[in-house]
Amino acid sequence: MVNGRVLRIELRRSVAPWAGVVVLVPALAFLYLLNGAWWSGTTAWTAQWTPLALWTRSLLFYLWPLAVGLGALQGLRDHRSKMSELLTSTSRPARHRAAILAGATAITLASAFAFLVLVGGVQVLAHTEYTHLGWLPISLVGALSLVAGAVLGMGAARALPSPLTPPALAMGAFVFTALMYMSLGRTQTDTADGFTSTEPNRVSLLSPTVEDAREAFVTLSASVHVGQTIWLLGMAATGFALLVAATPRARLTALAPVLAGAAIALLVLPADARRMYVVDEAAAELVCNGPVCVTKTQQVQLADLAGPGKEALRLLHGALGDQAPASIRENTAVLPEGSTPQWSRKTVLLDFDDDIVAAAKGEELTRALIAKGMVPGCTPVGWSGFGGDEYAQTVAVGWVLGDLKPLRGTPASMRRKVEAETRPVWKKLKALPRSEQLSRINAMRAAALSCKGSPFDVISGGASR
Repeated sequence: MVNGRVLRIELRRSVAPWAGVVVLVPALAFLYLLNGAWWSGTTAWTAQWTPLALWTRSLLFYLWPLAVGLGALQGLRDHRSKMSELLTSTSRPARHRAAILAGATAITLASAFAFLVLVGGVQVLAHTEYTHLGWLPISLVGALSLVAGAVLGMGAARALPSPLTPPALAMGAFVFTALMYMSLGRTQTDTADGFTSTEPNRVSLLSPTVEDAREAFVTLSASVHVGQTIWLLGMAATGFALLVAATPRARLTALAPVLAGAAIALLVLPADARRMYVVDEAAAELVCNGPVCVTKTQQVQLADLAGPGKEALRLLHGALGDQAPASIRENTAVLPEGSTPQWSRKTVLLDFDDDIVAAAKGEELTRALIAKGMVPGCTPVGWSGFGGDEYAQTVAVGWVLGDLKPLRGTPASMRRKVEAETRPVWKKLKALPRSEQLSRINAMRAAALSCKGSPFDVISGGASR
């Protein structure tokens, strides 16, 4: 009861509540004042629960160094007030005083992070029908990161009581997160096509931040949660031990938990990037309306997709016969960045974040699905571009429907160029005998689905690259 009263006094009279404000306000300002990937598509931070957790965790790139520095500032309080000797002479154990000091800051930081998640969660509830608790460990580890960083900062400042300690620790923490995100925590790889890319390695998981959300159904694996929790508990234990340590030897011994935590965490954390970010099988489960299927995360879109999807399949069958795809399904394959997409001849695989799909409704959505069935696109995963595949899509859809026009989602600046490139090819194709048209279309689809040639060169009558 006494401890509770002392904790309430600490919360009212110390600067601990301001730590929560300093973390919460910049986070909300970053999310609401800057227009970034966290506002767009199926992985917006207010669209689904797992992207919400991942985007708020990614903010720890900036917030965690702040928490470390604020903790260090709080840890200097007794030294600044010249009360250290007086407090050591009281009968109250040092660990009690340390617990009150750390507890007050921990409560405010965890509450600030929880409020940040709550702000997004209220909006997620309005945007999705799929609710689950798989996102919760991501956010809990994020809150623990802030608490552990602040307690470590307190302990370090108590061990090194200098006005330079808080800014030095904050800068050191920022450098640490930057290195984990950009160099030390990345492994360079070459794809089968010879493209160079990087992917996170085991060491990067010691950072409190995470990769940006790529798919609504991709989450962190259980081994990542366990390994990071061990590491952060070791960090917090070292910070608390430094708070109560009174001798140089005790301070040296206090480093044992964080070192042990790091060692054990590296044994638990997965080494393969494909076991770090994994598909949530429950979220990726398909919900179908006849031959048209979406994942549970996007089941709210099924009603608008089913009609145009069935019409697209009917038109494709009328144009291609037995070679036409028989179903439409949301693509749940998660491939390394820079790798070549993999497509199916019998199933149209769609991504709701694809420009031509995201921008389309009704009849335009039917056109977009025909385009994806004919030329799904071979731009490497995570890359962007505009060129031959988009021209081939426009010609192919024009061949199926009998009229040529740019697809919805085509950039306005490219529409004139698309028209200039595709109309002569479309007219030339339509002038051929029907059997020759179909032969050329089938050759174009073979190149498009295998990603081993240039569909536009084929449809134009040239040689495949």
